[in-house]
Amino acid sequence: MTVRTRFAPSPTGYLHIGGVRTALFNWLYAKKHGGQFILRIDDTDAERNRPEALQPILDGFQWLGITWDEGPGIGGPHGPYFQAERGNLYRDAAMKLLESGHAYPCYMTKDEIDVLRKQAESAKQSYVHRGKDRTLSPVDAVRLFKEKPASIRLKVPENRTVVIDDQISGKVEVQTNTINDPVILRSDGSALYNFATVVDDIALKITHIIRAKEHLSNTPPQVLIYEAMGVPPPVFAHVPVVNAPNSNKKLSKRDAHKFVTPEVIALLRAVHAVPADWTDEQIKKNETLNPVMVEFYRVMGYLPEGLINYLGRLGWSLDDKTEIMPLETMIANFGFDRVNQSPASFDPQKLLWVAGEYAKSAPLERKIDGVIPILQRAGLVGATPDRDRIAKVVTACGDRLKIFADVLNYAAFFFRDPQYDPKAVKQRLHKDGMPEALREFAEVLKSTEPFDVPTLEAKLHAFSEAKQIKGGDLNHALRVASTGVMVGPGVFECLVIFGKKETLRRIEAAFTLPHA
Repeated sequence: MTVRTRFAPSPTGYLHIGGVRTALFNWLYAKKHGGQFILRIDDTDAERNRPEALQPILDGFQWLGITWDEGPGIGGPHGPYFQAERGNLYRDAAMKLLESGHAYPCYMTKDEIDVLRKQAESAKQSYVHRGKDRTLSPVDAVRLFKEKPASIRLKVPENRTVVIDDQISGKVEVQTNTINDPVILRSDGSALYNFATVVDDIALKITHIIRAKEHLSNTPPQVLIYEAMGVPPPVFAHVPVVNAPNSNKKLSKRDAHKFVTPEVIALLRAVHAVPADWTDEQIKKNETLNPVMVEFYRVMGYLPEGLINYLGRLGWSLDDKTEIMPLETMIANFGFDRVNQSPASFDPQKLLWVAGEYAKSAPLERKIDGVIPILQRAGLVGATPDRDRIAKVVTACGDRLKIFADVLNYAAFFFRDPQYDPKAVKQRLHKDGMPEALREFAEVLKSTEPFDVPTLEAKLHAFSEAKQIKGGDLNHALRVASTGVMVGPGVFECLVIFGKKETLRRIEAAFTLPHA
């Protein structure tokens, strides 16, 4: 048997981090077993579908490297891969269930059903819908439906137990007497989710359905649809949901504002990822660029393999200690036995740490390619940036660059004039005796050759000893004068990248800053 898994997003919003985790589990399982991963678009909800949301979903998967073997843009032998284009298949399947006696047209009105529901409530009983037309013979059911189309309901067998051997949740048993006869086809001919997904999964020959645990309640009626269609159900594995940080609540875009920190807002503004006139509150409520959505991580410059590593470990483990894991290791070892049954908690700080580990080992050219779009969006470099200069900056930043947007926190001053931090100017540059010492040291810099890190370091050390001042104080003043801030690569690395002429210009400009 060839393993075939699928992920079926609805284009009702942008690509959610929890959905990506589920898609990744499907992808890993298929790859481990030499199978295929299929991408299907569940777009039957015409009222909620957003056509503009589809492409970001596809782009997000491509960026992450979660490629599909069949689906949009690729095609395949079981297409089309959009539910909106498969309506005839659902109608044909529903007619076959009518003809076989497994379904019936339901002519009961909403008012009639409400009366029965209220009667059950009065008797303190649960209402389980059984349509009065379910006793029709298959011949009469088909004849009546053709004469007067109506919604079609599945005829749920009575006094049965549906047993689901879930690969993660274990054995799940549900009595059919608690399951309503579900509508599978509306009176307008459109299919409902539980029916459409079964018809599609049969047609796509899906062998394993790996999805969020919130879909477990859909599984019993789906199993009954499989039975009615004469097809064995696939293997089910329901993955616990991803919770918000430090919460027992599912990770939701509605809660994303809770961990959109001032630092995140500042970076989003710096890379011009949001309109300049947006307030902080508008940024927090933005549906696309927040830490719940994949697009946020692409724009902020996370390495996709770091995000994949983190999501792969979110609720699944190789052992009790391994955190950083190449994709090949994930594929070789992925299985349901080490998927936690409890919800996983999304931790942005741990994700940032994982991202930093991948950034450490990334080749220099990869880092250059990563920071260039960030610098361009921030308006700091043009269309043809100086790669050699950027290489020097990236190398000087070292492990500070956990994500590519960090270049704006630690190195923006390389690409523009200093934007002086008033507090740093007061504490470091205008400290007693520092302006005079810095003026004298600037004269030393004019004749310093070679203008490299060891020579500069030696010159500052000798000057400090001769003037009997603290080298650290002069170092800090030199940093603030040349960069405007107190954070960044080593001050001597900065001066070398600036070059002698630019360094002296910046120091001279700093002398014009007013005292507080």
